[in-house]
Amino acid sequence: MFNIPQVIANELSLSLQSVNSALELLNEGATIPFIARYRKEKTGSLNEIELRNILDRTVYLQELEARKQVILDGIASQNLLSDSLKAQIVACLQKNELEDLYLPYKPKRRTKATMAKEKGLTPLAELLKSLNQPQAKSVNLDQEAEKYLSDEVKSIEEALNGARDILAEEIAEKADLRAYLREFILDNGSFISHIKNDYPEGTTKFEMYRNFESKLTKIAPHNILALFRGEAEKILVVDIDFEESRVINYLESKVIKTKIPTVRDFYQVMVKDSFQRLLKPTLIRDVRSSIKTWADEESIKTFEANLRELLLSSPAGMKPTLAIDPGFRTGCKVAILSETGQFLEYQAIFPHTGQEKRALAKDTLKKLILKHKIELIAIGNGTASRETEEFVTEVYATLDKKPIKVMVNESGASIYSASKVAIAEFPDLDITVRGAISIGRRLQDPLAELVKIDPKSIGVGQYQHDVDQKLLKKKLEETVESCVNYVGVDLNTASSELLTYVSGINQTIANNIVQYRNEKGAFKTRKELLKVKKLGDKTFELSAGFLRIRDAENPLDNTAVHPESYGIVKTIAKDLNLSLSNINLINEHLKKVDLKKYITENIGLPTLKDILKELEKPGRDPRAEFQYATFNDSIKEVRDLKEGMELEGIVTNVVNFGAFVDIGVHQDGLIHISQLCDRYVSDTNEIVKVGQIVKVRVLEVNEKLKRISLSMKSI
Repeated sequence: MFNIPQVIANELSLSLQSVNSALELLNEGATIPFIARYRKEKTGSLNEIELRNILDRTVYLQELEARKQVILDGIASQNLLSDSLKAQIVACLQKNELEDLYLPYKPKRRTKATMAKEKGLTPLAELLKSLNQPQAKSVNLDQEAEKYLSDEVKSIEEALNGARDILAEEIAEKADLRAYLREFILDNGSFISHIKNDYPEGTTKFEMYRNFESKLTKIAPHNILALFRGEAEKILVVDIDFEESRVINYLESKVIKTKIPTVRDFYQVMVKDSFQRLLKPTLIRDVRSSIKTWADEESIKTFEANLRELLLSSPAGMKPTLAIDPGFRTGCKVAILSETGQFLEYQAIFPHTGQEKRALAKDTLKKLILKHKIELIAIGNGTASRETEEFVTEVYATLDKKPIKVMVNESGASIYSASKVAIAEFPDLDITVRGAISIGRRLQDPLAELVKIDPKSIGVGQYQHDVDQKLLKKKLEETVESCVNYVGVDLNTASSELLTYVSGINQTIANNIVQYRNEKGAFKTRKELLKVKKLGDKTFELSAGFLRIRDAENPLDNTAVHPESYGIVKTIAKDLNLSLSNINLINEHLKKVDLKKYITENIGLPTLKDILKELEKPGRDPRAEFQYATFNDSIKEVRDLKEGMELEGIVTNVVNFGAFVDIGVHQDGLIHISQLCDRYVSDTNEIVKVGQIVKVRVLEVNEKLKRISLSMKSI
């Protein structure tokens, strides 16, 4: 078997030493965020993406090696394993190539070929193979076939058909032919579709696929997923079209060698049968599977990118917050949160059910704002959001100091409200109150709150229910883990859900941290973590650098500097005549620091540079500065929109074909990829990100279908 690290190093253009070091650390239980941040010297500064690629490819190749062994054992048990076949199998790097090689030896259900063999027609097939040679001499096929007549083979035609079935299966199982034809279809084929006659024009959401055709090399991932969904819903008929005559000609050129007319005729019929009956159905399945896998991966990448942008949205900050979950008849649910996100108070107000109740609601809201010294107001962007925002603006007119008012995307808030996490957190509160709390906390710190919700429910995906669910779950969990460790976590305020994404911490340890905090009070040092039940030295090593303690006894405990590097920092500070309490002043003395003199066996230049970068702004949040969109007060519904209007909005979802933007009318508008800017755009992520505030122009409004077309061109 081959050397997996060497193969990965070659494929990913990485040094073998870096790959071996990364795999060694992973095998020891280190996490990818930890390796990328704190073990740069060992891996040659591999980043998270490179480390995940190494891990994914290692798992794939290990599975491949295990499958190879099963196949080698299976073929050997049949006494059919030649040295050349073994060498081909051992050299395989892709699963489909391996399965192609195994196909002729794979146990199979009874086929036409196996039935022909049972009737004793293998020698006739072998004779025909010997006749398929350039120098073969002519024979009478009927006379040769007549020799194989029996109780089971009644006629010459039946004998020849049986031999043809045996040869057709052999051709269909040739690995080199299958590989070539698979690539031919991928390179030259087209997806075609039509809508079934049961669905008249304009009656389905798949109208653009009524008479659809696209080359496989050019089709977009979202088109593929839409085609397969339409097929699954039995609305579309989907097929792959290609020039079959070219395939037949290719097969004949590779298979037929004889100059004997009768044998050539026999082989031409056999080749067509082999292709139509055996090769074509399996190759189409393979190609569809390959295309679907690619579409899944591309769509999941889009989902990952959107989720990352959403999780890393700029936090408004830990400030006293009033959160409103809007509603008309059922009223608005108002939750008050402290600057640390602690739930303080709840009120229901009814500003949209008559003037008398509106006046009472104004009075209630004003009292709450003044009582709790509110600095932020979060308004959910669902039903009645714009009307509620207008109501809050009326209250503002009576205030001397006005809080910042922000419309918050509430996607998934209702799912969180009914979840086990929410019930455990607020067992005595109504589901609607939990929803309001979630909206407020999203404004204070999006990352800390959104980790409590299944990423698929956050509303930033594309065909998320149609893609490989196992892969989607894996990639989204990796994204959440990456974001949490990139930002870092406040050890004294983090929920157990947030803590589970910290490097090295599982659910049990996260629960134990929260329990310890509840019983003993706030952590004062990182070292105190070692007193938490089941949190040993290894977990401390993997997690400590990502956990922050505000106002800690040691100021380094509120930075991304790992405790294992504290000694180096103390030495640098001492050399600069600085105390740790003034370590933020190191930036003014950097020119005096010769980092090379602090290099040790375990800490090299990359880590030292990271340490100094961190000490420039200790405890800083790496997320962008908080911004929020301002919606046009006169635009509240789709019917208020007019073509040519220029508005401000916030990007809610980015997909392959464009971006969706909330402009404050309860229905997101679409900026098609061709309208993102004045130049050609091949990737929407080059121009826009989820959470980005953008200026748009209204191109078209279809009030009946609630479709809004927007443009960012020339703005």
